[in-house]
Amino acid sequence: MKIIIPRTIKSSFNVISILVVIALWSGISYYVISNISKTSPSITTTDTSTTEESSEPENCNVYGINLHGDVVTYNSNDSYNDQYDVIYDQTSADDIIWAVNEAQGNDKIKAIVVEIDSYGGSGVAGEEMMTVFKQSRKPVIAFIRNAGLSAAYLAATGAETIFASNFSDVGSIGVTMSYLQEAEKNTKEGLSYVNLSSGAYKDTGNPARTLSEDEKQLLMRDIKIGHEYFVKLVSENRNLSIETVRKLADGSSMMGEAALKNGLIDKIGIFPDVVDFLSEKIGTSAEICW
Repeated sequence: MKIIIPRTIKSSFNVISILVVIALWSGISYYVISNISKTSPSITTTDTSTTEESSEPENCNVYGINLHGDVVTYNSNDSYNDQYDVIYDQTSADDIIWAVNEAQGNDKIKAIVVEIDSYGGSGVAGEEMMTVFKQSRKPVIAFIRNAGLSAAYLAATGAETIFASNFSDVGSIGVTMSYLQEAEKNTKEGLSYVNLSSGAYKDTGNPARTLSEDEKQLLMRDIKIGHEYFVKLVSENRNLSIETVRKLADGSSMMGEAALKNGLIDKIGIFPDVVDFLSEKIGTSAEICW
Protein backbone atom coordinates (compact mmCIF):
# COMPACT_ATOMS: atom_id res chain seq x y z
CA MET A 1 0.00 0.00 0.00
CA LYS A 2 1.23 3.45 -0.84
CA ILE A 3 0.98 6.08 1.87
CA ILE A 4 1.49 9.81 1.17
CA ILE A 5 4.80 10.83 2.75
CA PRO A 6 7.17 13.82 2.52
CA ARG A 7 8.82 14.33 -0.86
CA THR A 8 12.32 13.44 0.37
CA ILE A 9 11.12 10.14 1.76
CA LYS A 10 9.08 9.53 -1.34
CA SER A 11 12.17 9.86 -3.52
CA SER A 12 13.93 7.36 -1.32
CA PHE A 13 11.26 4.72 -1.03
CA ASN A 14 9.38 5.40 -4.26
CA VAL A 15 6.30 4.17 -2.43
CA ILE A 16 5.31 2.72 0.90
CA SER A 17 3.42 -0.31 -0.26
CA ILE A 18 1.64 -3.31 1.01
CA LEU A 19 3.60 -5.76 -1.13
CA VAL A 20 3.90 -9.46 -1.59
CA VAL A 21 5.99 -11.02 1.12
CA ILE A 22 7.15 -14.11 -0.78
CA ALA A 23 10.80 -15.05 -0.57
CA LEU A 24 11.29 -15.77 -4.27
CA TRP A 25 9.65 -12.53 -5.36
CA SER A 26 10.69 -10.06 -2.67
CA GLY A 27 11.67 -6.70 -4.06
CA ILE A 28 10.46 -7.31 -7.61
CA SER A 29 7.83 -4.95 -9.05
CA TYR A 30 5.06 -6.40 -11.09
CA TYR A 31 3.23 -4.42 -13.66
CA VAL A 32 0.39 -5.33 -15.97
CA ILE A 33 -1.38 -2.77 -18.16
CA SER A 34 -5.04 -2.15 -17.49
CA ASN A 35 -7.42 -2.88 -20.35
CA ILE A 36 -9.67 -0.07 -19.19
CA SER A 37 -8.99 3.66 -19.49
CA LYS A 38 -11.03 6.82 -19.43
CA THR A 39 -10.63 7.04 -23.18
CA SER A 40 -11.71 3.45 -23.70
CA PRO A 41 -14.78 2.62 -25.79
CA SER A 42 -18.03 1.99 -23.97
CA ILE A 43 -19.42 -1.35 -22.86
CA THR A 44 -19.58 -2.55 -26.46
CA THR A 45 -15.86 -3.37 -26.37
CA THR A 46 -15.06 -7.09 -26.27
CA ASP A 47 -11.85 -8.83 -25.29
CA THR A 48 -10.82 -11.69 -27.58
CA SER A 49 -8.15 -12.96 -25.20
CA THR A 50 -10.57 -14.51 -22.71
CA THR A 51 -11.06 -18.24 -22.51
CA GLU A 52 -14.65 -17.84 -23.64
CA GLU A 53 -15.66 -16.81 -27.14
CA SER A 54 -16.26 -13.08 -27.42
CA SER A 55 -19.85 -12.05 -27.14
CA GLU A 56 -21.64 -9.83 -29.60
CA PRO A 57 -21.83 -6.40 -27.92
CA GLU A 58 -25.62 -6.28 -28.05
CA ASN A 59 -25.80 -9.56 -26.11
CA CYS A 60 -23.63 -8.47 -23.19
CA ASN A 61 -25.21 -8.86 -19.78
CA VAL A 62 -22.04 -8.99 -17.65
CA TYR A 63 -19.40 -6.26 -17.57
CA GLY A 64 -15.84 -7.64 -17.34
CA ILE A 65 -13.11 -5.54 -15.73
CA ASN A 66 -9.40 -6.39 -15.60
CA LEU A 67 -7.51 -5.48 -12.43
CA HIS A 68 -3.99 -6.32 -13.50
CA GLY A 69 -0.49 -5.31 -12.42
CA ASP A 70 0.56 -2.56 -10.06
CA VAL A 71 -2.38 -1.03 -8.16
CA VAL A 72 -2.15 2.77 -8.50
CA THR A 73 -4.45 5.71 -7.83
CA TYR A 74 -4.16 7.24 -11.30
CA ASN A 75 -2.35 6.76 -14.61
CA SER A 76 0.65 9.00 -15.16
CA ASN A 77 3.33 9.63 -17.76
CA ASP A 78 5.67 7.56 -15.59
CA SER A 79 3.88 4.43 -16.82
CA TYR A 80 5.97 4.71 -20.00
CA ASN A 81 9.76 4.30 -20.01
CA ASP A 82 11.42 6.04 -22.95
CA GLN A 83 14.80 4.44 -22.26
CA TYR A 84 13.55 0.89 -22.67
CA ASP A 85 10.48 1.66 -24.79
CA VAL A 86 8.19 -0.29 -22.49
CA ILE A 87 4.86 0.34 -20.80
CA TYR A 88 4.64 -0.54 -17.13
CA ASP A 89 1.50 -2.57 -16.56
CA GLN A 90 -0.83 -1.19 -13.95
CA THR A 91 -4.46 -0.55 -13.09
CA SER A 92 -5.61 2.71 -11.57
CA ALA A 93 -8.44 3.29 -9.12
CA ASP A 94 -9.67 6.04 -11.45
CA ASP A 95 -10.14 3.50 -14.25
CA ILE A 96 -11.86 0.96 -12.00
CA ILE A 97 -14.27 3.58 -10.64
CA TRP A 98 -15.03 4.76 -14.17
CA ALA A 99 -15.69 1.21 -15.38
CA VAL A 100 -17.97 0.31 -12.48
CA ASN A 101 -19.95 3.50 -13.05
CA GLU A 102 -20.28 2.62 -16.75
CA ALA A 103 -21.76 -0.73 -15.78
CA GLN A 104 -24.19 0.93 -13.36
CA GLY A 105 -25.55 3.09 -16.16
CA ASN A 106 -26.19 0.22 -18.60
CA ASP A 107 -29.57 -1.46 -18.07
CA LYS A 108 -28.45 -4.56 -20.02
CA ILE A 109 -25.69 -5.27 -17.52
CA LYS A 110 -26.83 -7.52 -14.68
CA ALA A 111 -23.50 -8.18 -12.96
CA ILE A 112 -19.81 -7.24 -12.94
CA VAL A 113 -16.88 -9.66 -12.97
CA VAL A 114 -13.41 -8.45 -11.99
CA GLU A 115 -10.44 -10.54 -13.12
CA ILE A 116 -7.57 -9.92 -10.68
CA ASP A 117 -3.92 -10.63 -11.41
CA SER A 118 -1.87 -8.31 -9.23
CA TYR A 119 0.80 -8.40 -6.54
CA GLY A 120 -0.41 -5.17 -4.93
CA GLY A 121 0.52 -1.51 -4.80
CA SER A 122 -1.13 1.59 -3.38
CA GLY A 123 -3.22 1.12 -0.27
CA VAL A 124 -5.27 4.21 -1.12
CA ALA A 125 -6.03 2.80 -4.58
CA GLY A 126 -6.90 -0.60 -3.14
CA GLU A 127 -9.32 0.97 -0.68
CA GLU A 128 -10.96 3.08 -3.40
CA MET A 129 -11.44 0.00 -5.60
CA MET A 130 -12.81 -1.96 -2.65
CA THR A 131 -15.27 0.82 -1.86
CA VAL A 132 -16.67 1.16 -5.39
CA PHE A 133 -17.17 -2.62 -5.56
CA LYS A 134 -19.04 -2.58 -2.24
CA GLN A 135 -21.23 0.33 -3.32
CA SER A 136 -22.14 -1.20 -6.70
CA ARG A 137 -25.89 -1.65 -7.20
CA LYS A 138 -25.10 -4.72 -9.32
CA PRO A 139 -23.37 -7.81 -7.90
CA VAL A 140 -19.57 -7.80 -8.23
CA ILE A 141 -17.77 -11.14 -8.55
CA ALA A 142 -13.98 -11.19 -8.18
CA PHE A 143 -11.88 -13.86 -9.86
CA ILE A 144 -8.25 -14.16 -8.71
CA ARG A 145 -6.04 -15.78 -11.35
CA ASN A 146 -2.29 -15.98 -10.61
CA ALA A 147 -2.36 -13.56 -7.70
CA GLY A 148 -4.60 -11.31 -5.67
CA LEU A 149 -2.23 -9.94 -3.06
CA SER A 150 -1.81 -6.99 -0.76
CA ALA A 151 -3.69 -3.92 -2.06
CA ALA A 152 -5.17 -6.07 -4.85
CA TYR A 153 -6.56 -8.48 -2.27
CA LEU A 154 -7.97 -5.52 -0.33
CA ALA A 155 -9.77 -4.45 -3.51
CA ALA A 156 -11.14 -7.98 -3.97
CA THR A 157 -12.70 -7.97 -0.49
CA GLY A 158 -15.19 -5.39 -1.74
CA ALA A 159 -16.70 -7.99 -4.07
CA GLU A 160 -19.79 -9.99 -3.14
CA THR A 161 -18.05 -13.29 -4.00
CA ILE A 162 -14.36 -14.10 -4.48
CA PHE A 163 -13.20 -17.00 -6.66
CA ALA A 164 -9.64 -18.33 -6.86
CA SER A 165 -7.91 -21.35 -8.36
CA ASN A 166 -6.16 -23.93 -6.21
CA PHE A 167 -2.96 -22.53 -7.74
CA SER A 168 -3.83 -18.87 -7.05
CA ASP A 169 -1.77 -16.85 -4.58
CA VAL A 170 -4.02 -14.98 -2.13
CA GLY A 171 -3.62 -12.58 0.78
CA SER A 172 -0.30 -11.01 1.77
CA ILE A 173 -1.92 -8.78 4.38
CA GLY A 174 1.02 -6.69 5.53
CA VAL A 175 2.97 -3.46 5.14
CA THR A 176 6.62 -2.82 4.26
CA MET A 177 8.88 0.22 3.95
CA SER A 178 12.09 -1.69 3.22
CA TYR A 179 14.64 0.00 0.98
CA LEU A 180 18.28 -0.17 -0.11
CA GLN A 181 20.68 1.91 1.97
CA GLU A 182 23.70 3.26 0.05
CA ALA A 183 25.69 5.07 2.76
CA GLU A 184 28.60 2.61 3.00
CA LYS A 185 28.92 2.36 -0.77
CA ASN A 186 29.04 6.16 -1.06
CA THR A 187 31.72 6.37 1.63
CA LYS A 188 33.93 3.91 -0.27
CA GLU A 189 33.51 6.03 -3.39
CA GLY A 190 34.52 9.19 -1.54
CA LEU A 191 31.04 10.66 -1.31
CA SER A 192 29.67 12.26 1.85
CA TYR A 193 26.11 13.21 2.72
CA VAL A 194 25.36 16.83 3.62
CA ASN A 195 22.17 17.26 5.63
CA LEU A 196 20.44 20.59 5.01
CA SER A 197 16.90 20.15 6.27
CA SER A 198 14.38 22.29 8.11
CA GLY A 199 13.53 19.58 10.62
CA ALA A 200 14.96 16.50 12.25
CA TYR A 201 12.78 14.15 10.22
CA LYS A 202 12.54 16.05 6.93
CA ASP A 203 14.92 13.77 5.03
CA THR A 204 14.03 10.55 6.83
CA GLY A 205 14.60 7.56 4.60
CA ASN A 206 17.18 9.13 2.31
CA PRO A 207 19.20 6.11 1.13
CA ALA A 208 22.41 8.16 1.13
CA ARG A 209 22.61 7.98 4.91
CA THR A 210 21.91 5.52 7.70
CA LEU A 211 18.46 5.60 9.28
CA SER A 212 18.57 6.61 12.95
CA GLU A 213 16.75 4.60 15.60
CA ASP A 214 14.32 7.48 16.20
CA GLU A 215 13.54 7.64 12.48
CA LYS A 216 13.04 3.89 12.33
CA GLN A 217 10.53 4.06 15.19
CA LEU A 218 8.73 6.93 13.46
CA LEU A 219 8.31 4.90 10.29
CA MET A 220 7.38 1.76 12.20
CA ARG A 221 4.60 3.77 13.85
CA ASP A 222 3.02 4.38 10.44
CA ILE A 223 3.58 0.79 9.34
CA LYS A 224 1.67 -0.44 12.39
CA ILE A 225 -1.18 2.04 11.81
CA GLY A 226 -1.49 0.98 8.17
CA HIS A 227 -1.34 -2.68 9.11
CA GLU A 228 -4.10 -2.40 11.71
CA TYR A 229 -6.35 -0.54 9.26
CA PHE A 230 -5.78 -3.21 6.62
CA VAL A 231 -6.71 -5.91 9.16
CA LYS A 232 -9.84 -3.97 10.14
CA LEU A 233 -11.06 -3.64 6.53
CA VAL A 234 -10.51 -7.32 5.76
CA SER A 235 -12.25 -8.27 9.00
CA GLU A 236 -15.32 -6.19 8.11
CA ASN A 237 -15.50 -7.20 4.45
CA ARG A 238 -14.96 -10.92 5.00
CA ASN A 239 -17.03 -11.19 8.19
CA LEU A 240 -14.06 -12.50 10.13
CA SER A 241 -13.01 -11.53 13.64
CA ILE A 242 -10.16 -9.06 14.08
CA GLU A 243 -8.15 -11.72 15.88
CA THR A 244 -8.67 -14.24 13.08
CA VAL A 245 -7.44 -11.78 10.45
CA ARG A 246 -4.58 -10.58 12.65
CA LYS A 247 -3.25 -14.14 12.86
CA LEU A 248 -3.29 -14.33 9.06
CA ALA A 249 -1.81 -10.85 8.59
CA ASP A 250 1.89 -11.66 8.81
CA GLY A 251 2.54 -10.58 5.21
CA SER A 252 2.54 -14.13 3.88
CA SER A 253 0.30 -15.38 1.11
CA MET A 254 -1.49 -18.69 0.72
CA MET A 255 -2.79 -20.79 -2.14
CA GLY A 256 -6.45 -21.19 -3.02
CA GLU A 257 -7.49 -24.11 -0.83
CA ALA A 258 -5.88 -22.60 2.29
CA ALA A 259 -7.42 -19.21 1.46
CA LEU A 260 -10.84 -20.87 1.30
CA LYS A 261 -10.37 -22.64 4.64
CA ASN A 262 -9.27 -19.37 6.26
CA GLY A 263 -12.19 -17.38 4.88
CA LEU A 264 -10.22 -15.14 2.54
CA ILE A 265 -12.16 -16.36 -0.52
CA ASP A 266 -15.58 -17.92 -1.11
CA LYS A 267 -15.13 -20.48 -3.88
CA ILE A 268 -12.46 -22.50 -5.67
CA GLY A 269 -12.74 -22.39 -9.44
CA ILE A 270 -11.34 -21.24 -12.76
CA PHE A 271 -12.92 -19.00 -15.38
CA PRO A 272 -15.59 -21.44 -16.69
CA ASP A 273 -16.74 -21.96 -13.10
CA VAL A 274 -17.08 -18.20 -12.70
CA VAL A 275 -19.16 -18.03 -15.89
CA ASP A 276 -21.46 -20.81 -14.62
CA PHE A 277 -21.83 -19.02 -11.29
CA LEU A 278 -22.67 -15.75 -13.05
CA SER A 279 -25.26 -17.48 -15.25
CA GLU A 280 -26.97 -18.87 -12.18
CA LYS A 281 -26.69 -15.50 -10.45
CA ILE A 282 -28.41 -13.51 -13.20
CA GLY A 283 -30.80 -16.26 -14.26
CA THR A 284 -29.62 -16.52 -17.86
CA SER A 285 -26.51 -17.43 -19.84
CA ALA A 286 -23.73 -15.01 -18.90
CA GLU A 287 -22.35 -13.05 -21.87
CA ILE A 288 -19.29 -11.09 -20.77
CA CYS A 289 -17.90 -8.06 -22.56
CA TRP A 290 -14.53 -6.85 -21.32
